[in-house]
Amino acid sequence: MTWTFTEDLTAYLDAAGPAVAAHPVPNTLLLTTADALRRRGPHAFGSGTPYFGWWTGPDGVVAAGAVCTPPHQLLVGALPAGALAALALALHTEPLLADVAGFNARRSDAEALVAAWGRPVDIEQNRLFRLGTLVAPSPAPEGEARLATEEDLPLVLDWMGAFAVEADTMRAGASWARDRMAYGGVLLWQDAAGTPVSLASFSRPQAGASRVGPVYTPPEARGHGYGAGATHAASLGARAAGAAEVILFTDLANPTSNRLYPRLGYRPAGDRSMVLART
Repeated sequence: MTWTFTEDLTAYLDAAGPAVAAHPVPNTLLLTTADALRRRGPHAFGSGTPYFGWWTGPDGVVAAGAVCTPPHQLLVGALPAGALAALALALHTEPLLADVAGFNARRSDAEALVAAWGRPVDIEQNRLFRLGTLVAPSPAPEGEARLATEEDLPLVLDWMGAFAVEADTMRAGASWARDRMAYGGVLLWQDAAGTPVSLASFSRPQAGASRVGPVYTPPEARGHGYGAGATHAASLGARAAGAAEVILFTDLANPTSNRLYPRLGYRPAGDRSMVLART
């Protein structure tokens, strides 16, 4: 029973790809991150060198994975029995994990990793939602959705920058936006006058699952249901792109999003913790 770590994306995909893809909902972050690195290169998320890990069980079968794009947290997928304790040990023995900034894991796994890590940390709690039967917003917001195009790129980047500040997350760049627009993965909700007032995006389906987000409405346009309309349109887009599972994350500290998504047909599918070493 051991974790193997490498900077070789191909080796990771060969070894852990089937096990990660077998559980696409809890492993959504691993799937989309590896796909982005494969499509956009090793620096899609920053200047650091990405690394990857997989856990081999006592039966010799690979059953879990992990991905890190420094300086961001280690993304930990669904962990079977035995993998968690081995990963906790690897935090102190694996050279590639020596400077890890933190980890993004299921809440109970994150608690165990924090205890084993022994460092002061800051923690953000997220909830994973899974779409059941999609429900249209009621009352319906005025306006309609349309696909974002190259002409919308400055607006998309401006809104993604504002979203990154509000959510305290990594800012999406032009390569991200163009990649998503290439398959119709960025939608704008425009009001009755044709002015864009909200944005929602969805990832390429991976192993049959697509994740909606980011969703952003500028402050001056909030309170009119535009975000609900954009999210509904993105959810439809993900299904049309072939996703059997449509999922999204919310910050548990954001009551607005946690009220909105259940009204659209999303149901809780588990909580995760984003753990970052305190500086």
